[in-house]
Amino acid sequence: MKLKAIQNEKGENLSPVLPKEIKNFLIDIDGTICDDVPNEEPERMSLVEPYADALEICNKWFDEGHIITFFTSRTEVHREITENWLKKHGFKYHGLLVGKPRGGNYHWIDNHLVKATRFKGKFTDLIKMKKTIEVFKS
Repeated sequence: MKLKAIQNEKGENLSPVLPKEIKNFLIDIDGTICDDVPNEEPERMSLVEPYADALEICNKWFDEGHIITFFTSRTEVHREITENWLKKHGFKYHGLLVGKPRGGNYHWIDNHLVKATRFKGKFTDLIKMKKTIEVFKS
C-alpha cells in the first residue's frame, strides 16, 4: 500500500497516511471473529470455529484493498496457534498484534483519526451513524 507523505504547517514531515479510501482495520479475535476463548484455556484456541460472517466480511475488506490487522489479548506464547488458526480457516490479513491489554473499557488516544466500532454479534458492511463521543477539550 502506498502511503501519502504529509507535512505540518511548518513544512516538517509527519508520519505518512493511507489514502482516504483505504481503511486500516484493527480487529479483535476472541469474542469478535470467534467465540471468546480466554488465555487461561489455550487448548480451545485451535478448536474454536470462526463466525462465518466475520470470515466473509474480513476477507471482503482485504480483497477491496483495506489493511487487516488482528489485534488480540492472546500473548506471544499463543502467536503460533493463532496464526495457524487464522490460516486453517482462510482469513486473509496483513498482520497480527498480540498482547492487547485485557479487561476492555478501552480508550484509544492517538494523533491520527480513530474510528471505533463495537462488535455486537454480527459482522456486516459498515454504515454511518451519528453518535456522541468523548473528545479532548479545546
